[in-house]
Amino acid sequence: MAACHQGFCNDYFVLNPEKASLFDLVSLLFSAQLEHRRFIDCPGSQHRSFRHRWSIFVSVVVQKLLLWATKPMAFVGDAMEMWLNLLSANGACLFRLLLNLATGKIVWPLRSSATFTSCIGNTDIRSALDQNIKANDAKYKAAMSVMASKISYENQAFIETKVNQLWKMKFVKFYNFRNDYKERDSTQAFILQDTLANPNLFVVAFRGTSPFDADDWRTDADLSWYMLKAMGNARAHSGFMQALGLQKNKGWPKVIEQDNNGGPQFAYYTLREKLREILKENEEAKFILTGHSLGGALAILFPSVLMLHDEKWLLDRLDGVYTFGQPRVGDEKFGEYMKANMRKFDVKYFRYVYSNDMVPRVPYDDKNTLFKHFGPCLFFNSFYVGKVLPEEPNKNYFSLLWVVPKVVTAFWELIRGFILPYVYGPNYKEGWFLRMLRLTGLLIPGLSAHSPQDYVNSTQLGTLSDQQLRLHELTRY
Repeated sequence: MAACHQGFCNDYFVLNPEKASLFDLVSLLFSAQLEHRRFIDCPGSQHRSFRHRWSIFVSVVVQKLLLWATKPMAFVGDAMEMWLNLLSANGACLFRLLLNLATGKIVWPLRSSATFTSCIGNTDIRSALDQNIKANDAKYKAAMSVMASKISYENQAFIETKVNQLWKMKFVKFYNFRNDYKERDSTQAFILQDTLANPNLFVVAFRGTSPFDADDWRTDADLSWYMLKAMGNARAHSGFMQALGLQKNKGWPKVIEQDNNGGPQFAYYTLREKLREILKENEEAKFILTGHSLGGALAILFPSVLMLHDEKWLLDRLDGVYTFGQPRVGDEKFGEYMKANMRKFDVKYFRYVYSNDMVPRVPYDDKNTLFKHFGPCLFFNSFYVGKVLPEEPNKNYFSLLWVVPKVVTAFWELIRGFILPYVYGPNYKEGWFLRMLRLTGLLIPGLSAHSPQDYVNSTQLGTLSDQQLRLHELTRY
């Protein structure tokens, strides 16, 4: 095979939607050859079935639409966030806002303030931990992880205030990491120290897919991958690895030079060094990794690179990985590599999937696209009843047999939002913004199911029997 254009592997498949014309896309459907195409970079002579080429076609079309929508999406997102925060800062009442505007007393929100809330935060305004779930409860780590994943969408001042003042824990640091391929900062994460747990627990939470960030959605829709020889010839999703800190032409060297005085920082390398530092100061402490959506993909990829670099000391201190609505990150060989190393280092992996959430069901898992989940799934239905399953039902989302059940479930989720507060209390009341999202779920079932709201509810209200939890322990490897 030809040498990889990235310089660190010789088997890869990379889509470049920017280079694809309409003619290129149409011709793809009528020709099995993939090489010598402007928008596909792959070595040697490759021929694919029509079904596989159709998957590529859809991926590229979606990415091109997102490229076109990048600025409009960002504008709509910024405008919506500002409007929601403007309303909140002026009494959460349209009449009060208009009165303040007329009298010159209007309060303008600052995006960097501790009270400014993202669109994700406005779908679920809760930010407090459930006081009924104590540090020694079986649900505690999952409940704290999902809340950390949820607030990771907010700005640094917001996160620091909630962790220090509301959670009574210790905020360690917020990061904005560089993507070496995009040559800009695109990955966010923060670290907190859970001082309530004994021994202390450090939580690393990765931010997920931002609703109005077209680049994030492009990463989720991309089918590109690199084969990593050092991981047993496993193939892993290129976009997720790039977001974690994959280096151009180098791949995953064990050590890189970073300028710690304001220079670009890369997620894996920076977090690895910070964890070494804080865990050496806390001999009994351990850490967990967590994230929602794209953040979940980064959370499970992080230990895969620790395993690649044989970071035994850190892996021994890793208490678990908790992901919520996580997309697939690699192929079957990647799953085998992870399961073997998780067994070796006793790494616990909890992959939560809620109902018809579409994101855990992409990229597709079939003989053409190679992406697969590994390990059991902690699946919660729309009544928050949990089961341990080998794979979530309707694993690839698009199925004619599931259309009616998904629409019925979406309708129930809309109605359920009015019922929950009466059954479980005002903490489970859904605001008007989330109800609008629920309405879109009637048209695109599974879209509103990706909201952190349902994952928070699954960890707080969800039922998993002791027998089910034991099954998870027995089947996770």
